[in-house]
Amino acid sequence: MGRAFEYRKATKLKRWGHMARTFTKLGKEITIAARDGGPDPDSNPRLRTLIQQCKKENMPKENIDRAIKKATDKSSEGYKEINYEGYGPHGIAIFVETATDNNMRTVANVRSYFTKHGGSLGTQGCLQFLFDRKACFTVTMKDGIDLEELELELIDFGVEEMERDEEEGTIVIYGDFDQANAMQKYLEENGFEIQSCEFVRIPNDYKELPEDQKEAVQKLIDRIEEDEDVQNVFTNMA
Repeated sequence: MGRAFEYRKATKLKRWGHMARTFTKLGKEITIAARDGGPDPDSNPRLRTLIQQCKKENMPKENIDRAIKKATDKSSEGYKEINYEGYGPHGIAIFVETATDNNMRTVANVRSYFTKHGGSLGTQGCLQFLFDRKACFTVTMKDGIDLEELELELIDFGVEEMERDEEEGTIVIYGDFDQANAMQKYLEENGFEIQSCEFVRIPNDYKELPEDQKEAVQKLIDRIEEDEDVQNVFTNMA
């Protein structure tokens, strides 16, 4: 098992918060995907996958349509994707991804969370060396699939690791971030139902902490994740 599955094991039981939080996060991702790749899901693979994911989360169609419309609304400032990097208590690296329409508000909030919980916000790019960005696809298992053969087939499309989840009836696929569109095209053309596509940051190394220190770091992570501008938080805490 590689780093990707260490990461997945650590986060598998962690879900997005209540329904409103989930819809907010997906709505922002849809707006950004529609802005970057166009509002037509037939020609925008990222948007197409997000809409499918929204349907699985029972997100109302009007919410989806509103998020797409926001991407093309010239009167709206829209969202900017801004990353924040720093260290929490006990030297744990924390990488924060946000989507915000008010950068001044977001940076002030994120900085205050770090400061109040014994951490410090660093400069942009200070943790790039520590995290590798990967595309992560979760697809529905198909009958008669040989996982080893599928993995060999997908290597040419940037796939690096795969895992079968018997309990969920899915295959989880990790690959090169820059090859995400190629991976998605292969999966769609070969009849795989894509349940989700996420972009994750996997640490090159994990740091072990005793339980009392973990609790201190987790309080900071929880506080950051409560912020409406925050999309994802990644750390190197084991």
